[in-house]
Amino acid sequence: MAKSPPLHHLGKPSGLPASPDQAVLDRVPNPHSDTNYVARFTAPEFTTLCPITGQPDFAHLVIDYVPGKWLVESKSLKLYLGSFRNVGGFHEESTVTIGKKLVALLAPKFLRIGGYWYPRGGMPIDVFWQAGKLPAGVWLPDQGVAPYRGRG
Repeated sequence: MAKSPPLHHLGKPSGLPASPDQAVLDRVPNPHSDTNYVARFTAPEFTTLCPITGQPDFAHLVIDYVPGKWLVESKSLKLYLGSFRNVGGFHEESTVTIGKKLVALLAPKFLRIGGYWYPRGGMPIDVFWQAGKLPAGVWLPDQGVAPYRGRG
């Protein structure tokens, strides 16, 4: 098993980083690196700001990945996602940035992120990004977020 680098957040008081650039994502060794499986993180209250108006934008994020040697440490992921709330970014930029950052940190066998953005200005924008190929025989459930239907 890979040796775990020092952890910055787990078991320690940690404040919300001022921006994603200042956030530190931690990783820990995958105790089942010999097995293909899906780990899922769901962030139903993700928030960022519109880079033009400064108005808040809200999304339901679903991150699925098949880990290799590393797992993302969940407290650091929570802080990283929270760091977006005070910075401006278009929906596409925020969603893809998160996916790319996790791929760079973890080198997973497969990762996909779905950003299901709530409408503002009358139009919802859903953003999907993936890296790698899903290993054969791995069960990857639907992300479970219904498309936006308004009131009906």
